[in-house]
Formats: sequence, C-alpha cells, structure tokens
Amino acid sequence: MREGAMGEERFLVVRLGSLGDIVHTLPAVHALRSKFPGAQIDWLVEKKWRALLAGNPDVNEVIVLDRSTWGGVSLCVRELRRRKYDCAIDFQGLYKSALLARLSGAPRRIGFGLEFLRESGAGWFYTESVWPTASHVVDLNLSIVQSLGVEKGEARFPLSTTDKAERAVRKQLEPQSVKKFFVMSPGGGWMSKCWPAEQYGHLHRLLVRLPTFAGWRGVVNFGPGERDLAETVRVAAGEPAPLLLSPDLPQLVALLRGAEFFVGGDSGPLHLAVALGTPVVGLYGPTDPARNGPYSRADIVVRNAGPEETTYKRDNAPAPSMRAITVDQVVSAVERRLGVSE
Repeated sequence: MREGAMGEERFLVVRLGSLGDIVHTLPAVHALRSKFPGAQIDWLVEKKWRALLAGNPDVNEVIVLDRSTWGGVSLCVRELRRRKYDCAIDFQGLYKSALLARLSGAPRRIGFGLEFLRESGAGWFYTESVWPTASHVVDLNLSIVQSLGVEKGEARFPLSTTDKAERAVRKQLEPQSVKKFFVMSPGGGWMSKCWPAEQYGHLHRLLVRLPTFAGWRGVVNFGPGERDLAETVRVAAGEPAPLLLSPDLPQLVALLRGAEFFVGGDSGPLHLAVALGTPVVGLYGPTDPARNGPYSRADIVVRNAGPEETTYKRDNAPAPSMRAITVDQVVSAVERRLGVSE
C-alpha cells in the first residue's frame, strides 16, 4: 500500500464484492490514482475479498467490512468517519454500499444514475449521479471516475499473489506431474449462466487427445458448494482425469496466472483470468457479453443465444442457451484463441 500525502484529496472507494465485480473496478481505481498521484485512496471491501487487493499500488488502505456482527459494522463505520474523506465513490449501486458511502461522512458522494443502479433507492444517498454511455462494466466504472476529470487511458488490473500461494499451487500440481495445464471452471454463482458440468468433462476428454495438447492436463477449479459440479466433470472426463482444485483467493490468482488457457462461463474466475492475461474462452447464454464478457478483445466468446434470450434471471439450472453450446464449438474456440486452428 502507498503513503498518502498531506493536503491531498481523500477518496473512499466502495466496492464490497464480488470477485468479478472487484476485478472490473480495478482499472477505474488505477485511473483515479493516475489523476491524483498523491491522494489518499482507500477501498472498502468485504472481509472475504480482502486478499484480492493485497499489494495493490493504487490503494493506500483496505478497509474491511465484517458483516457477521452488528459490532463489526459499527466499528467499520466509525473507522470510515475517522478518516474524513472528501469524496466517496460507490461502484456497487446497492442500498448497503450507498448507505456506507453516506455514513462515511464524505460530503461528496458519487454513484450511477437511476437506470444503472441494481437497487434504485441507492441513488438517494448520492450527491452526484453519473449516466454512462459505455456498455462493458469496466467502462461503466471508468465513467464514474471520468466525472472527476480522470482520463480513461489503457485499462490496467493490478493483481498480485504471494510466494506462499505459488508454493501451495505447485505442491498440488507436482505430485500429479502436471507441467502444462488449462483451467475449467464449471461454477458461476447462479446455475442459469453455467454450462452443464458433463460438457466440461467431454471437453476435457477431447482436448487432451488432440496432438496440440498432448501431455497437458486439465484442472477443474471449484469454489465453496461446487464440489459436486467438479466431481461430475471428473466422472464425465474419464481417463486421464482432470485434477480437481479448490484454491483460496491468492492461490486462484497463482493458478490462473500459470494456466495455458481458461474455459468457463460468466464468473469471477473468468474475469480474473482475463485480468491476468491468460487466454480465455468464455461460454455465454443469458448474460450479455457486451456488458459482462471478457474485456480483452483477444479472447473469444461462444454464444448461441439471441437478443430475446438475454436475461439476468437467476435460475437453478443451466439456461437453454447454455445447453445449446456444443463441445465442438468450444474446442474450435480454444484452437482459435491459441492460434492453432487449421
């Protein structure tokens, strides 16, 4: 973290979670730092995501919100008020995030305009609202700081891991003689935007039999509550079976940074892989890749959904538009992304 300078502006960034949303906010905070190099820029985030901001050169302090107890919330609010921010920027657009910006005591509070808020009442807590014209979430976030005179510039994603995390990943890969590997992530928060787990298994079986990927190994990344999904992939893949890993956040950064490519749906791990520069093939159905797709133009999206199938409705089974994606389509996309297609 960096030292703040006396007499400079004091900014509070409010983006509590989740993984993909925090990743999408990193370029805006980097742009803010570029405009105000001596400012105090603190980031309010939920406890579980703190590690993602460790070592970020654009952030002075990470303020942790522990929502498990009322005492934890009260302590956090007192700390925010003690810091006497000039401006709070709410990138989340929820009641809780907007209220925390208000409770910080910052006289200037900036958030999205009504039609861009996830909860419309959040706008009551802002002193200024921004109506962006961009499509992608990264650019929407950049629009907020552009209202402060910040230039957009090149999007940068400052991310780091630790030697401990690197060693932990190697410790899990080396006993399996894994050298070159790719990552598949069958989860995604809500199942309607997930590709069926069996299809990932079939994908693995086809990829490892191609001459291009001879000797490579698939790694299935899964998070809390996703063990059954990962096991379904493993069973469908047959032999050689993919390796199942459930890394913590620093380990996930290390794992994705070392992968040859990543395949997954609209999820935090996908956006993290994009930010790390790992080649990505994104599988999309109900969510709009123009808004939530891989930010890198080099990455490839596989999607069969029509405009009328674009929805953010959260169902507990893969949407028909996700089931419509074939394994052959994904194999072809992987080959094109890596430049090995005929």
